[in-house]
Amino acid sequence: MKLLIPVSLGLIIVATPAAAIETCRFIDAKTEREACYRRQEQELAAKRKPEPTITQSSESRALQSLQQMRRDDEEVYRSIRGICNGC
Repeated sequence: MKLLIPVSLGLIIVATPAAAIETCRFIDAKTEREACYRRQEQELAAKRKPEPTITQSSESRALQSLQQMRRDDEEVYRSIRGICNGC
């Protein structure tokens, strides 16, 4: 009796994920089987995340940011050149 409860709980836990997956290949009617496959495809597509795409606006912002950093660097280099290194 003490062994029966843990074994039965283990079987319930193991069998639950398998029951959640719909097995379309065992459906005899062709239209129902195809509908089952379509549902699975839709569920899978919904789970997939679209790949991030670089938009034109984010690309132009990155370019503007890079240009601003270069202007700032040039300004710093000009100010450094004016400092006497050997004084």
